[in-house]
Amino acid sequence: MSRYQRQILLPQIGEAGQEKLAAARVLLVGCGALGGNIAEQLVRAGVGFLRLVDRDIVELTNLQRQVLFDVNQVRTAWPKAAAAAERLAAINSSVEVDAHILDVHAGNIEMLAGVDGELPGGPVHLILDGTDNVATRYLINDVAVKHGIPWVYGACVGMEGRVMAVKSSESACLRCVFPTPPRAEELATCDTAGVLGAAAAVVASLQVVAAIKILTGRLESQADELVSMDLWTGRFHRTSLVDAKRADCDCCGLRKFAFLSQVRGDSSVTICGRDAVQVAGGRRVDLDQFASRWESAGRVERNRFFLRCRLVEPANVCLTLFADGRLIVQGMRDVTRAKSIYARFVGA
Repeated sequence: MSRYQRQILLPQIGEAGQEKLAAARVLLVGCGALGGNIAEQLVRAGVGFLRLVDRDIVELTNLQRQVLFDVNQVRTAWPKAAAAAERLAAINSSVEVDAHILDVHAGNIEMLAGVDGELPGGPVHLILDGTDNVATRYLINDVAVKHGIPWVYGACVGMEGRVMAVKSSESACLRCVFPTPPRAEELATCDTAGVLGAAAAVVASLQVVAAIKILTGRLESQADELVSMDLWTGRFHRTSLVDAKRADCDCCGLRKFAFLSQVRGDSSVTICGRDAVQVAGGRRVDLDQFASRWESAGRVERNRFFLRCRLVEPANVCLTLFADGRLIVQGMRDVTRAKSIYARFVGA
């Protein structure tokens, strides 16, 4: 019996729809609460190719809501993308999972979407939003509209969530609905408001339904609505976007891709849910070289993904350096101090 027999029985999918899923290429940005649920459901559904991208490592506080990880990956501080890929291969080895431990930015998102020819296989057919920050969502919107790739927006914090499918020229894009990104101080985060694991699972499930509709050619009215929900009260609200597409939209109307055109500058950020700051270096580094250099600074650990050093001074600070030059400074939330530590231990 086929692995997908119960799914093929669904008249909305059938054998033809299952074949389309098997031929589909998907980019998923983020492997956390949303991304983990999305990835597992897509792999179980038989999507042929899934590219995962995440910059972070597994932490104990992730386990309350991030379904692909366990305490073993917490103990080893494994990168989320790598841990997710291992788990997904165990679920369905027939799906090709391409994991990238990267910080997504304007300089690499077109490569990850497969539109610049650098990665094999060609462009993806769909992009899914599993991120935890606004800037990356606007960047996804830019690359999706520019190259005509549909994408599915999803957000969840506290008990609430939102989902919207964007079919490029056929529907309103994110900037038609939300022309300007909100300021960071205007938004609740998982640090300040928490997040219910079940709420993230519902948002992710709605994103997957939209994804399957797009990939099988059955997306209809869902492309023209924003679904908002409060999972604690069980209330769902649908906002029609039939007339939301704007000819003067900077992105899909005027085709000005401001977020995609940004020169990568200082992208140092505090990491949601963790007492840590990420400092983006912007250049690749030799981890073996730094392993030798850091031996006098603290206890050094090395694996194929990153280099870690638990510093003697400052006390209670741990550095995690990736080959792309990113440094996670664990044990502080002061961006200025973290940048100073980067300069001291990695260089300008």
